[in-house]
Amino acid sequence: MIVVMGVTGATGNALLHSLLARGIPVRALTRTPHRPIPGMTGTHQPPVEVQYADATDPHSLRIAFKGATQLFLAMANSPTQVELETRVVDIAADTGIGHIVKISAPAAEPDSPVAISRGHHAVEEHLRASGLTHTILRPYAFMQNLLRLAPTVAQGTILGTTGDAPCNHIDCRDIGDVAAAALTRPDIAGGTYTLTGPEAFTYPELASRLTTLTGHQIHYANLTVDELRHNLVHNAHMPIWLADHVTEIQQLAIARPETPTTTVIDILGRPPRTLDAFLHEHHAHFRR
Repeated sequence: MIVVMGVTGATGNALLHSLLARGIPVRALTRTPHRPIPGMTGTHQPPVEVQYADATDPHSLRIAFKGATQLFLAMANSPTQVELETRVVDIAADTGIGHIVKISAPAAEPDSPVAISRGHHAVEEHLRASGLTHTILRPYAFMQNLLRLAPTVAQGTILGTTGDAPCNHIDCRDIGDVAAAALTRPDIAGGTYTLTGPEAFTYPELASRLTTLTGHQIHYANLTVDELRHNLVHNAHMPIWLADHVTEIQQLAIARPETPTTTVIDILGRPPRTLDAFLHEHHAHFRR
């Protein structure tokens, strides 16, 4: 049995549907089992076993992991992420799970300039010490997160601090397909994979493409780190730690220019989804 955590999140939900398309039974974990899982309607073959679990509740994890052999571990970034994910790893090992596929992050290094990436490194090290077979997926920025730009795009502006630095993005559905491969193909299990889309693009290029898509002029405004952080906290109402994370990863793109990898096509035998395809699919989000 494959257990999937985070089935209401973008990557976990994409993996769930990827596994179901392959005809593989899934135990889907959620903190709100009474609420519909995105994209799930009616009955499914194979059936989906939906079960409550919360990383802050060790007992619920032990029940949810019982009888499972593999686990997909993806949790929202947070200040408590390292504590919660290491707990998940320990309970998985205690309950007999043999393989964990973990969503990590680029620059998952002990001295990374991105705090969240330092946390992912700590969890990766804990996984290595556990003795479990583990597959590490390090995706760059999610294309789905571009949808959060819609309010400022409607005002004709994209805000950032990256200047002309190219940035890697990837569609979460491609991450889900790679995770499904890692859970079903022994030749993939046990590796560490950096995942990107087929191209890196600058924020001015993104603004240009959105201009073409919407028919309205969209400009990119390059702010200082302090200006963007202030905007994120006071206008977008982000918690301070998350605003810090956004500015840190944007500055990392300047310090370490990003280029696409071939990992998705190497594993799946098809290219990853393009930015243009994603924007056209979701063009309604960017309408004024």
